[in-house]
Amino acid sequence: MYEKYGVADGVGYVNQDDLVKMYLGNNWQGNLSVTGAAGLPPIAMAGNAVRPSTSVRISMRLSPIMDPAKAEAIMKEKLTTNVPYNAKVTLNAGHAGSGWCMKVLSPDLDQAIKKAGADFYDGKDTGSYGMGGSIPFLSELGKMYPDTEIVAFGVLGPESNAHGPNEMIHLDYAKRLTCSLSHIL
Repeated sequence: MYEKYGVADGVGYVNQDDLVKMYLGNNWQGNLSVTGAAGLPPIAMAGNAVRPSTSVRISMRLSPIMDPAKAEAIMKEKLTTNVPYNAKVTLNAGHAGSGWCMKVLSPDLDQAIKKAGADFYDGKDTGSYGMGGSIPFLSELGKMYPDTEIVAFGVLGPESNAHGPNEMIHLDYAKRLTCSLSHIL
């Protein structure tokens, strides 16, 4: 799947030469991302100057089995202990949902998904791809209905660029997915 996503020329993915490590990194290991920053000067004016404050918004993707309250406590401890130069660090935690990991499907459901996928996607094999574990809604459903098979479907058609600034839904793939889901049900 990593070959289907566009990156700048010469840029590679973490562990792209070891697909097992890449898979584990995408599905079972945490990932910290900086999603915003304030208090930094524009690059054209940036220099070695002391700023009154700097703020960053971070997102921590957790393993599906990591307790979000425990992760928050660990992050708070790491970010607020032994801070260089006695700087003041505050942490305002936001959303902290539990991750989710799909169970192995029953043979009947697995076969129904594969058949519907082939029927509506020109005979192509059905693919499955996990990414992270941060789907709290699915985790809650799994707790409420532990004996139910839950499958999360999504449309990542050509050039969809999921969660990117130019994200879009590939309408042909969305129509095919709707037909596939109807037949699976």
